[in-house]
Amino acid sequence: MHQNKHQNTYKQHVPVLLDEVLQYLDPKAGESYLDLTAGYAGHAKAVTERTGSLTTTVLVDRDNNAIKVLKETFDGTDIDLRQQDFLSASEQLLAEDRRFDMILADLGVSSPHLNEDSRGFSLQGSGPLDMRMDQEQVLTAEIILNTYSIDKLTDILKRYGEEPKARQIAAGIVHARPLTSTDQLAEIAKRAWPGHSRVHPATRTFQAIRIAVNDELGMLEKGLPIWLKLLAPGGRIAIISFHSLEDRLVKQALKEASGERYDAELRLLTKRPVVATPEEIVTNPRARSAKLRAAVKK
Repeated sequence: MHQNKHQNTYKQHVPVLLDEVLQYLDPKAGESYLDLTAGYAGHAKAVTERTGSLTTTVLVDRDNNAIKVLKETFDGTDIDLRQQDFLSASEQLLAEDRRFDMILADLGVSSPHLNEDSRGFSLQGSGPLDMRMDQEQVLTAEIILNTYSIDKLTDILKRYGEEPKARQIAAGIVHARPLTSTDQLAEIAKRAWPGHSRVHPATRTFQAIRIAVNDELGMLEKGLPIWLKLLAPGGRIAIISFHSLEDRLVKQALKEASGERYDAELRLLTKRPVVATPEEIVTNPRARSAKLRAAVKK
């Protein structure tokens, strides 16, 4: 009974830009596939249905719940599941000298995380200040918020949240210590932005703290060059990002590797980022900020 309930909670997760991912990855029978953020198998199921090739598929996720769902989804197959962050998995696959025809990295936080108050990602409801994607990790949002200096907090909010009132919010955090719940954090950001607009004033603060907890940008910066090495000749890579900081790193890495030079490794498949259709945004509001960039290895 528990298993079904578990499955159903995560069935609600709708993969973003699925048609576009399939268009650019262009899976063919027998091809190998690496999904670096496999989550609840939305993209992976669609890709592997087309390749029919599970022995050469590697699915990576650092989240316990995601790994459980992936195990249930691909039960009875010999698919290679790895519970790791995408950087450790990439380094390991490179050391194993693996190459893939398709690589996908969907850098978004999946909706089950966002909808579960107990994980601390959500602005709605009250949850613990956790925000870890990997529940084994020691560093949590609570540690950052209660121990980092005002300067360090300001820097995190500015750099990862592009928050104009970073210093003011950092001062509010230090003043309110000890913080124990997400609604306390949301309230501090709200006070810095009285009469706030359509976007919740704490959105940037939550994004910044989440990126800091999970070292998302640091890992992406180190991961990108490895992903290009993991691509087989003729292999396609698609990367979906959800905020300008990630998109900038992806754009830069792909641009540098493609260039007009004779020794360019890649050919870009997307001149500009591909975004969701208005229809998809209606059924899956998370897709609103998704940007997909893709390239092929020469």
